[in-house]
Amino acid sequence: MSSPEIASISWGQMKVKGCSTTYKDCKVWPGGSRTWDWRETGTDHSPGVQPADLEEVVKKGVKTLVIGRGMSEALQVPSSTVEYLKKNGIDVVVLQTEKAVAEYNALAAQGVKVGGVFHSTC
Repeated sequence: MSSPEIASISWGQMKVKGCSTTYKDCKVWPGGSRTWDWRETGTDHSPGVQPADLEEVVKKGVKTLVIGRGMSEALQVPSSTVEYLKKNGIDVVVLQTEKAVAEYNALAAQGVKVGGVFHSTC
């Protein structure tokens, strides 16, 4: 099962190929995607992305996880979150969201089992 291409990204809007939903923030993995609702884990820009935000994508068997920090990189990614991924044998890439989407799409096109969590505003 391949990771779905992110068809478009702009401020506050993301589209995943093959999905009719327009996301603000989203999670993607081989075979699927859904809204990334920060309220589920109490996430905020600081301290930022928590392991709990990533568990669902990690459980999908990804080898690489790309984190988009927002258009202005306001979303923090603490070292504890990066360590959580590394301990699970997952490569992690943390970038500004537009760059993160480009990296994610490139990896998906190469057939890498890649997942991502992307913040499409600040």
